[in-house]
Amino acid sequence: MSSPSTTLHSSHATGGAPPARSPHASLAVAMLGFAVVTLDTQVVNVALPDVSTDLGGSLSGLQWVVTGYTLMFSALLLFAGTFADRIGARRAYGIGMTVFVVASAVCGFAPSLGWLVAARIVQGVGAALVTPTSLALIRAAYQEPAARARAIAYWAMGGSIAAAAGPVLGGALTQLDWRLIFFLNLPVGVAAVLVLRRGGGSPRTVVPFDWTGQIAAVLALGGLTFAVIEGGELGYGHPRILIAFGVALVAAAVFLTAQARGRHPMVPLDLLRSRIVSVALAVGFVNMAGFYGVVFLQSLYFQQQRGASPLVTGLLFLPMTGLVAALNPLAARAAVRLGAAATIIGGQLFMVGGLLGLVLLPVDAPTWLVAAVMVPVGVGGSFTVPPTTALILDSVPPQRAGTASGVFNTFRQMGGSLGVAGYGAVVATQAGFRPGLHISLTATAVLITLTAVASLMLRSARH
Repeated sequence: MSSPSTTLHSSHATGGAPPARSPHASLAVAMLGFAVVTLDTQVVNVALPDVSTDLGGSLSGLQWVVTGYTLMFSALLLFAGTFADRIGARRAYGIGMTVFVVASAVCGFAPSLGWLVAARIVQGVGAALVTPTSLALIRAAYQEPAARARAIAYWAMGGSIAAAAGPVLGGALTQLDWRLIFFLNLPVGVAAVLVLRRGGGSPRTVVPFDWTGQIAAVLALGGLTFAVIEGGELGYGHPRILIAFGVALVAAAVFLTAQARGRHPMVPLDLLRSRIVSVALAVGFVNMAGFYGVVFLQSLYFQQQRGASPLVTGLLFLPMTGLVAALNPLAARAAVRLGAAATIIGGQLFMVGGLLGLVLLPVDAPTWLVAAVMVPVGVGGSFTVPPTTALILDSVPPQRAGTASGVFNTFRQMGGSLGVAGYGAVVATQAGFRPGLHISLTATAVLITLTAVASLMLRSARH
């Protein structure tokens, strides 16, 4: 599965950016930032059993350790792009990385699960600021299109490598102490801030904030995530869960109203009228939900059900995550040769095969075989997301490309957050871990099959 990416907003500049004193410094900063925030989406999963042993907490608490980060990441991604445009990418990056590093230190010293979850939420805020600004720094530093394309390729490769290394690195550090996975961010973040001084700036632009839409989006996503996670333990008829669903519903209605009537909407609703855009958003959401959900539950499965150590668990993920990083570039070639729609459909069906394979494995299947059957889940995603991203950008006018990219990646991160929430909630309502795991995997396979069928419309829409 490709790493989270972001967007650049276009508007009227009010101040020119000084030329980059060192384009390579800007690229290094961008790669460090994108790699470290991508790493933190994957590195924590392998450490969850040790976190539970040390700090206590139920399955829902462990879900919040993962989801708290991705929730704020997705909820603030579009806002962060606007914020960076307004104050300049260099300054916004510095603020975001500082927030991320301080929150990482708090995670490492967290005395309780509540402190850890709260710090992870703040980490997500910093990550949302770092991600769009990292790409903006590259755009400002490299004016020549070919050089910029090469720089962006390095930027994306760094994120893919970080995502692939996350489970292995997390497992290795957890063997010593799970807190090290957060302390690792400190020297990387400090180095990025120091190198930032050698890079150039970027233009500042007059970009109004959609405060109503942003606040409503956070409340809607937060309320829905809380209801899904906590409902698994409290029951979905509990008053607190019903209130959370109500908050999410009202906030969603306010968000849609603000986007329809506001002068500067975060998500122009007419963008969603495009068949290509709407199908692409569904594909991105469901595929990321499946990928994040599988990584979350399989991390617990290997350690709690099969007795694997954190390091061995990380190594068991390596075939899946490593091939994702290696095969991402091939997806573009496949899309050129076979067509984007065929590549997207094939990738999703490959992912479905992996999910159903995990369901059908016998209970005593060797762990290496389980790891091998997980490979199609990751490889299928690597052949789905890149051509979907390209297709959605090709289907909108150039002036809408930034917005479309931002909306697509926001939907993907939302899918990841709700995927972890949904998988954990299903397991919590079942008598055992394996029945909950199998129900989650089967339901995801059905949903991805539906989005694969819907993807047939991409071919007719392109024609």
